[in-house]
Amino acid sequence: MNALHDVQRHLREAVLGTGALGEDPGLSVYRRTVQGSLVNALAATFPVTRRILGGRAFAEITRAFVLDHPPQRPQLSAYGEGFAVSLTGHALPYLAYVARLEWARTESYFAVDAPALDFTALARLSAEEMADVRLMLHPATRVIESRYPIQRIWDVNQQENVPAVDMGVGECVLVRRKGHHVTSGVIAPEDAAFLHRIAEGQTLGNAAEGVSDLQGALAAHFSGGTFRG
Repeated sequence: MNALHDVQRHLREAVLGTGALGEDPGLSVYRRTVQGSLVNALAATFPVTRRILGGRAFAEITRAFVLDHPPQRPQLSAYGEGFAVSLTGHALPYLAYVARLEWARTESYFAVDAPALDFTALARLSAEEMADVRLMLHPATRVIESRYPIQRIWDVNQQENVPAVDMGVGECVLVRRKGHHVTSGVIAPEDAAFLHRIAEGQTLGNAAEGVSDLQGALAAHFSGGTFRG
């Protein structure tokens, strides 16, 4: 078993160009194929990040990421976790946040399926009972807080011509999935704080502190499938 593990490790290092066999010309085709497929996977997951950087700069950054962060699972759709963190400190300070949003959308799309919470299940409870309820976020729900307008940046980059964006406006973004369709949209900071408290396991009564319109917020979350049934 150890011998097989060593062979697999050496082959992995070789195709990534990081081991003793990395310069073996006989493996150059495999090396280009593997590295190219990983770079292409990142380009598919982070299209807005790629558009902002430009194709050449994105290719250089992703090749470096591939060498430093080889896949841990045999699933291309799961590859890219940590890429946003690797962009921290980039000359474009908002870039890492945009990549976080793109990764959250990918995670949401591939998250396990689960029924959304039905409002009628709570409507039968008294106010006291409802305050003690502990909700759960749907597996496909993600909340991102950013100092930059990441949703606006993502939106305008779906167009051919990108208009100017005020970078001085921070945004909290809620990512959800209904069926196979992933959506993301800006929510109020108090709503983001509410969802974070829900994720921590707090009761609805405690999590709702500071929410000015709890009924409206819950209605929007129920219709959008934020919570798990």
